[in-house]
Amino acid sequence: MPGLTIGDTIPYLTVDSTHGKLNLHDFVGNSWVVMFSHPGDFTPVCTTELGKMAAYESEFAKRGVKLLGFSCEDVKSHLEWIKDIEHFTPGSKVGYPIVADPDRTVIRDMNMVDPFQKDAEGFEIPNRALHVIGPDKKIKMSIVYPATTGRDMDEVLRVVDSLQFTAKRRSGSRI
Repeated sequence: MPGLTIGDTIPYLTVDSTHGKLNLHDFVGNSWVVMFSHPGDFTPVCTTELGKMAAYESEFAKRGVKLLGFSCEDVKSHLEWIKDIEHFTPGSKVGYPIVADPDRTVIRDMNMVDPFQKDAEGFEIPNRALHVIGPDKKIKMSIVYPATTGRDMDEVLRVVDSLQFTAKRRSGSRI
């Protein structure tokens, strides 16, 4: 089955997260959401990137955008990892949930898996996928980087601004 892409509706899934159980459709609600995956807890690139997401969280909030992280460890690991993220990103607090996906089911369903990268046990690891989801639960934009390469938050904000501007123009609203 081909993976999710622009225009596809996200799956109706209930997931475990650092904020408890979340249904993805309910989490999106009538908001925009940036969903982003990470290869693993406590890795240097992932830790700094989640810290950068925390540092930018208020900028996303100004745009009415929620953040939702994904990683393949369990909730207990994520909660410990958040302490590490905040330690290495002084002044930032991780206010967004991080989804736990130790069996990789969710990342497969969300097209956030790197089929060519495996962990020590032979399981696929998440790539650095990022989906911008609109209030209609459809993917408006996707970027996929290899596990070794971090993302640029200024670029993600620029894309969100562009997508929201276009959505307002199409709906007849004035900015």
